[in-house]
Amino acid sequence: MSLAVAIQMDPIGSIDITGDTSFALMLEAQSRGHSLWYYTPDRLSLNEGRIEAVGQSLALRDVVGDHATVGAPERRELSGFDVILMRQDPPFDMGYITATHLLEMLPASTMVVNNPAEVRNAPEKLLVTLFPELMPPTLISRDEDAIKRFRALHKDIIVKPLFGNGGAGVFRLAPSDQNLNSLLEMFFAASREPVMVQAYLPAVRQGDKRIILVDGEAVGAVNRVPGEGEARSNLHVGGKAVATDLTARDHEICARIGPELRRRGLLFVGIDVIGDYLTEINVTSPTGIREIARLSGTDIAALTWDAIEAAQQGHASNGIAR
Repeated sequence: MSLAVAIQMDPIGSIDITGDTSFALMLEAQSRGHSLWYYTPDRLSLNEGRIEAVGQSLALRDVVGDHATVGAPERRELSGFDVILMRQDPPFDMGYITATHLLEMLPASTMVVNNPAEVRNAPEKLLVTLFPELMPPTLISRDEDAIKRFRALHKDIIVKPLFGNGGAGVFRLAPSDQNLNSLLEMFFAASREPVMVQAYLPAVRQGDKRIILVDGEAVGAVNRVPGEGEARSNLHVGGKAVATDLTARDHEICARIGPELRRRGLLFVGIDVIGDYLTEINVTSPTGIREIARLSGTDIAALTWDAIEAAQQGHASNGIAR
């Protein structure tokens, strides 16, 4: 089965293929004989009822510094593709949300991964709140009094933007830290959004585990260990990727959330687990599969395309799962 595949992503020339999950997914699609075409979100349009984009054909090589040959720019209707991977990185702003609305208008014959309506309804730091029994103590608010009461109760806290990504803007405030007021002033001057505040989990020193779920099933994991003097474990801010296994608690968490992910059409998901706690459910452009392949040999790109190919023929729509 040869599929016409389009990828909505950040510029192909700027990616680091050694750790880029989108590249791994595209490389696997190419190896199966699927055709590849890519475009950036700013070239997406709704034109008199047609969803169009200006993009380029792709031929990929797993060679650092020479990983892609791109064709001439051309305008195409996205309804002509069998599968679209929505893989651009956040911020999860109005531009991102608008893209989900446009992709939701595509006919059922074009499968969008992940379901754009549910991506819109499930930003990573909000979807996770449907499972409070799995989370550390958490507050989402821009009420300064509520935030200060939360800190007085939990002492050591993490403050982060609600729609951020990649560890950007994540702060740990130890009990003696006097910067909370200044930090909130900075956040609230820059945005009208609430912040997420969580009790600090000392277990993060042993790592922040990224677990990948495909069609609701856990298929692999990598542990991301923060560097010395750093509260964040994200790989691009110095975290170290370490091989890991799934614990009984990890399996319990995945079994609890898997059916809901499947119901929503969230086929490719990355969750973050610190110690015994689920902290985020990432549905926009989850990463980690190249590190998992290197450390464990598990080919999650292949498992993902197995699931896409199985689902593509019979999926219901790009709207809200029924």
